[in-house]
Amino acid sequence: MINSYKFLSVEGVIGVGKTTLATRLAKHYNAELILEPVEENPFLENFYKNVKNYAFQTQIYFLFARYKQLQKLKQTRMFYDMVISDYIFQKDRIFANLNLDDNELILYEHIIKFIEPEIPKPDLVIFLQASCETIMERIKKRNRTFEQDISYDYINQLSKNYSNFFMMYKDAPVLMVNVDDVDLSKDQASIAQIIQEIEKPFKGLKFLKPISV
Repeated sequence: MINSYKFLSVEGVIGVGKTTLATRLAKHYNAELILEPVEENPFLENFYKNVKNYAFQTQIYFLFARYKQLQKLKQTRMFYDMVISDYIFQKDRIFANLNLDDNELILYEHIIKFIEPEIPKPDLVIFLQASCETIMERIKKRNRTFEQDISYDYINQLSKNYSNFFMMYKDAPVLMVNVDDVDLSKDQASIAQIIQEIEKPFKGLKFLKPISV
C-alpha cells in the first residue's frame, strides 16, 4: 500500500511534534523531506507579542513561502519515490481565519485563490493531536525565543480550529494520532505503530493512540 503514497504530510499545532515525525518517517522511507521555513519569517516574533498588529504580515509571508516551496514539488518527485513534508498548504487558511480581521481576510482570499490551485495535495495526512498542556510544555522545552510569548488561549483556539478542519478534510485520508503520552524523538515503538497504520489501506479518517513500550 505504501507504494501508492507519493506525498505524505504531517500536520498539527505548533510544538506538537510535526517536524520530528516527518524527519523520522523520511529517514525510514528514504524520502525527500520538506520542512516549513518557520524561523525565516521576520514577523513571527512580533506576531506572538502582538497578534493583531502583525497578523497580516506574518500570514502573507508564510503564504508565499509555502507556495514557493511546494510549487517545486513536481520537480522533486522526479528524483524521489516519496516526499514527506511537515505541513500542508491548505492549513494556511486555519491561521488566516483565526488571526485576520474581515478586511484583511478579503484581501487574503483574493490572493490565495490565484495560487492555491497550483499546489499539489498530499496523498495522506498524519494529523498529530495533543492537549494544550502538553503542547505548551513542549513549546517551553524546545525554548525557541520567538515562541515564548505564545499564550495558552491562542494554542487552545488553534487546537480547536485544527481539529475542526481535519474532521472535515476530504482531500486525502487522515490518520489522526494522539501523542500526549509519547515522545516521538525517542519512542521507536510509537513510530513503528504509526508506520504500521500508514501501510494499512484506509479511506477517510482513522484514529490512533500509540502505546509507549
